[in-house]
Amino acid sequence: MRREFKLPDVGEGLTEAEIVRWHVKEGDPVKVNQIVVEIETAKSIVELPIPWDGVVTGLMAGEGETVDVGVPIIAVDTAEEGGAPSGGAAPAAVSGAEGSDGAAGRGAALADDMVPSPPAEGAVEPGVHGSPAPREERQAVLVGYGVKTGATKRRARKPGHAGRPGAQAGAPQPIPATPVANPARVEVDTPPGAAVTPARVAVLAKPPVRKLAKDLGVDLATLTGTGPQGSITRDDVHAAALAPQAAGQRVVAEAGLQAAAGQWREERVPVKGVRKMTAQAMVASAFTAPHVTEFLQVDVTETMEAVRRLRTLPDFAEVKVSPLLLVAKAVLVAARRHPMVNSSWDEAAQEIVVKHYVNLGIAAATPRGLVVPNIKGAHELPLPELARRIGQLAETARAGRTQPAEMAGGTFTITNVGVFGVDAGTPIINPGEAAILAFGQVRDMPWVVDGELAVRKVTTLSLSFDHRIVDGELGSLFLRDVADMLADPLRMLAWS
Repeated sequence: MRREFKLPDVGEGLTEAEIVRWHVKEGDPVKVNQIVVEIETAKSIVELPIPWDGVVTGLMAGEGETVDVGVPIIAVDTAEEGGAPSGGAAPAAVSGAEGSDGAAGRGAALADDMVPSPPAEGAVEPGVHGSPAPREERQAVLVGYGVKTGATKRRARKPGHAGRPGAQAGAPQPIPATPVANPARVEVDTPPGAAVTPARVAVLAKPPVRKLAKDLGVDLATLTGTGPQGSITRDDVHAAALAPQAAGQRVVAEAGLQAAAGQWREERVPVKGVRKMTAQAMVASAFTAPHVTEFLQVDVTETMEAVRRLRTLPDFAEVKVSPLLLVAKAVLVAARRHPMVNSSWDEAAQEIVVKHYVNLGIAAATPRGLVVPNIKGAHELPLPELARRIGQLAETARAGRTQPAEMAGGTFTITNVGVFGVDAGTPIINPGEAAILAFGQVRDMPWVVDGELAVRKVTTLSLSFDHRIVDGELGSLFLRDVADMLADPLRMLAWS
C-alpha cells in the first residue's frame, strides 16, 4: 500500500515549516521511527521520524521549500495488501496463468485507488488553472502522524485508462517527466479568435533551483541541464543569468543582480524560521517592557585567576571552564539575594510573578538566527555540572539541534558579547523575563589598585531590566552584587 506522510503539527502552534535536509531518497528502505527529514520551524530544527516500514516511492517537497502543515511530503510503499471496500464482495479467486502475480497486481491497483500518485514533473498542479487547490482543515495531531480529516475511502475508478486511476478521456494529460537534455518550447496551432494558453514543458529541476530561476528571471525551458539525467542545476541558472545576451530579457530588481558589472550589489534574504520568530519576540519585548540599561566596569583579574585554577582540578577535567561559568554562578547567587529580578509581569492578572527558581538562558548565535536555550533548575546545580550543562547547551545550539522545550520557560538570560570583541551593549530583554545581563570582552586596562596604577583584567557588565518590575535601586544592587563576586570570587562562597 502506498502511504503519504503529511507534515505534522509538531505541537508548537505553527502552520508551516521549511524542508532543511532529506535523510532518504526515492527507493531507500525505511523503518518505523527512522529519521527521514529535518525541518525548520519558527523556533528550531526538528527531526521527523516515519511511522511505517517500507520503501520510499517519492519525495514530494524539495530542500529549501516551505510546506504547510497537513501537506504530504513523502510517499512510502508499505508492502501491505489493500482490503476490499466495506459492504462489497471480496475479489474472486485467481486461477490459471494469472496466479499470485495477478492478485498482487490488483492489490497494487487498489492501493493506487486509495492514495493517488502525485503529478509527474511538469504536470498541472491543483490550483494552477481555475480555483485554488483545496486546503484541509488543520487539526492538532501527534508528532509524525499528519492531519486526519476523515476515514479513508476507496475512490471509484474512472473510465479512460486502465493503468492510470483517475484518468479520464478528454481530460488534460500531464507531460511525462522524461529527462530532456535541451527541451524546446511547444508551439500549438490555435484557431483564429481562440485564447492562447502556453503549454507546460517538462523540465528537470529541484524546487530551490526553480525558485532561483524565478528570482533571476531565467526561463528554465531554454536551458540545457548539466546535472544527472539532464537536470538543471544552480550553476546552470547562474550561468544563464550572467549571459550577456540575456541581459535585456529578465527582471533583476528582486535579486539585485547587475549583469553588466557581473557582480551582486544587493541580496534579499527571506525572513523565516528562527530569524522571523526572534524578530517578532524582540519587537514585542522592546515595545511592551520599558527598558532601562545600566553599565558597570569591573576588575575581573581574580576571576580570571580562578578560572585558570579551576581548569587544573580533576572535577573539571572533562568540561570547558570559561569566565562565563563564573558570571553565571554570580548571577544565580545574586538572583537568590534579589528575587524580584528573576520574575515576570502578568498583564492579564496585573500581578508580578516572582520565581524562586532560575532557568538560566544563555543566548547563542547560530547561522539560522539567535536562540536562547535555558538550563532548567540552574540554581540547584553544583559548579562542575553547571559547566557541563553550559557546554552542552552551546554545542547543541551550534549544531542547530536546540528543541522548542529547551527554549521555553526561561527566567533570566545572559548574553556573552565579549566573544565577538564587544565591550558593552544595551541587550533587549527576552520576552517573559524581567532582566538580561550582557558580559563584555575581558581585556587589559589601566586600573588603580591601592592608590597605584596597574594593568588589570577588566570587563563591562550591562544590565537591561523591565522598569515596571525592577526600579533603579534594585537593578543597581543586583548589578553591584554580580560585579563584587567577579572582582572577588570568594564572595560567591560567602553569599551562597
